[in-house]
Amino acid sequence: QVQLVASGGGSVQAGGSLRLSCAASGRTFGSSAVGWFRQAPGKTREFVAATSVSGGVTSYGDSVKGRFTISSDNAKNTVYLQMNNLEPEDTAAYYCAALAHWPKTPTGSWGQGTQVTVSS
Repeated sequence: QVQLVASGGGSVQAGGSLRLSCAASGRTFGSSAVGWFRQAPGKTREFVAATSVSGGVTSYGDSVKGRFTISSDNAKNTVYLQMNNLEPEDTAAYYCAALAHWPKTPTGSWGQGTQVTVSS
């Protein structure tokens, strides 16, 4: 089973930027699409963004539209999430997952997330 590993999290001040990476353990993602999700303490997991592996189609959650950009590098089997103009409300553990159904249904296999902390 393909495992997706998220990395690139950290601590930034409001207005700052981070770029997250999602790397597949194998030669492919095991799906035609990959999504980013996040979960803050005490809250349910939230859809952030999704991309087709080809990179031709994307989708974003309402709370990140205009600030986050998802992209795919097939040569590196990596999906990125560029996060700009970060807000304290973006603080959460971020996970990537292969999608079973476009754009918000993951296959159910969750890898280790990466923590993003935004201070005001």
